[in-house]
Amino acid sequence: MKKTDKMSRAISQLEHIYNSLNTDFFGRMLPVPIITVQSKPGTYGHCSVAKVWQRSEDHTYELNISAETLNYPIEEVLDTILHEMIHVYCRENGIKETSRNGMYHNGRFKAEAEKRGMTCYRTEKYGWNTKPNDFLIEYAMEKGWNEIRIGRNTMVPFSSLGVTGNENGGQQPEGGKKPSNSRKYVCPKCKQSIRATKQVNIICGDCLRRMIEA
Repeated sequence: MKKTDKMSRAISQLEHIYNSLNTDFFGRMLPVPIITVQSKPGTYGHCSVAKVWQRSEDHTYELNISAETLNYPIEEVLDTILHEMIHVYCRENGIKETSRNGMYHNGRFKAEAEKRGMTCYRTEKYGWNTKPNDFLIEYAMEKGWNEIRIGRNTMVPFSSLGVTGNENGGQQPEGGKKPSNSRKYVCPKCKQSIRATKQVNIICGDCLRRMIEA
């Protein structure tokens, strides 16, 4: 697999992830948005409230991934995209899943998120939020997706918990960084990496070198 260290490849991977999630969790019923990567310090991403992009003869949403969190662990990127897809689903089906100008995620959001295997927890400011779990780690591993290796270093990293309900994007979540349940292993020669949910002893198939935990 080629390293995803160019923006064109990063966008392509994000589009591929969206399409896979749309097929596996929404029966391909969601409209395909324009996926962008913009600098949004203090947020992980956003989905526009309205269909703000014109494409050929139709209009569609914008789904943005923050440039500052683009190179986070792949399960955190998945959590952000799937979180925003819940918002798209609700908007397409007339479900009022947020209040307070899109910042507070109510019980309807929680119900739709949990239907898709997401883990929700409650915060004072944002209501029901989501966070990466073993399900998303295993899903990424099954698809063979590794981390995107390009990101903008303009803020101190924090864990992607998907606080991105309104058009302008969410704020840094309460509680700071959450520990990841996954382990990353890297080949010392070619630098290819994989993720696992437990400690493993694995050999790189290309270099026949033992991969080490990063």
